[in-house]
Amino acid sequence: MSDTPVAGGPALPSTPPVQAGPATAAPSSSAARSLRGYSRWRWWELALFAALPLSWLLLPGQALLLNEIAIVALFAISLDLILGYAGIVSLGHAAFFGFGAYTAALYAKNVMPDPIVGLAVAIAASALLGLATSVLILRGSDLTRLMVTLGVASILYELANKLDWLTGGADGLQGVVMGPVRTPFGAFEFDIGGRVACAYTMALLVACLLLVRRIVHSPFGFSLQALRDNPLRAASIGLSVHARLVVAYTIGGAIGGVAGALLAQTNGFTSLDVLDFHRSAEVLLVLVIGGTGYLYGGLFGAVAFKLLHDLLSAWTPQYWNFWIGVFLVVLVIVGRERLLRPWSWGRR
Repeated sequence: MSDTPVAGGPALPSTPPVQAGPATAAPSSSAARSLRGYSRWRWWELALFAALPLSWLLLPGQALLLNEIAIVALFAISLDLILGYAGIVSLGHAAFFGFGAYTAALYAKNVMPDPIVGLAVAIAASALLGLATSVLILRGSDLTRLMVTLGVASILYELANKLDWLTGGADGLQGVVMGPVRTPFGAFEFDIGGRVACAYTMALLVACLLLVRRIVHSPFGFSLQALRDNPLRAASIGLSVHARLVVAYTIGGAIGGVAGALLAQTNGFTSLDVLDFHRSAEVLLVLVIGGTGYLYGGLFGAVAFKLLHDLLSAWTPQYWNFWIGVFLVVLVIVGRERLLRPWSWGRR
């Protein structure tokens, strides 16, 4: 350290220069290590991903039920990305589900029966719908977004109903014949037992889960959670709020279109039911059961909901909705963590 002479006084020590090096890079490297640690694979995640194909092998007689569970799980995961991570409330998420279903069915009937190509077209169409309607959800409060998303789904429902020369109207789109699923291992025709359909849907569920996991564990995913928790503070530190909401809404819409397209392709039929309000209500119920803002909440919720639906409808076909409502009330009162511990329900 050198001394700097000052006129009329003693020499003062000069300030040492600030050196840019590891000290200034420490915060960013620490954040990178934190991100890597958060995105590290846990053993139960690996077990969960292994259980998906194993369920297809071990439960051949339940292929149709497994196919339904996988489709509902995909639909719930798409809504969780919008609601649980981006904080965009929606009562009309069935718009993407139904749009993807009709796109895949119309493409197979009028253009080409290849399911892979039809799925790609449905994904692109649903993503474009999400991009176009994302402008409507950028303004207003949560109540405004609820009404806007519900309005979009209602408009598509009425269009599908009125354009019966194209969609079949209330009778549904019939005569949809799907071609074989062509893979590097060969071509596989859809069978009556649903084995090929289940494998096809499970493969896409795993692919979408990996994609969404990569998104939510990335800096973009953490920025979405920041927007959800405090959009004003996120905007004040320089995050582009509108651009991130548009991207999240578009990706969520595309994955919702995947779920709808899979339903149309594996059933060979689609109707106004795919755009009905009960689709949006059911997927919200699935997320209430499984949890929002949690990557696998949609999957766990879909398993629980479809198993309850299957068991209750077999036990009491007329009143299964009543028992689903009772289960939901109990879940909200006692909490998800204590649901399987009834002896602890009376504790505060």
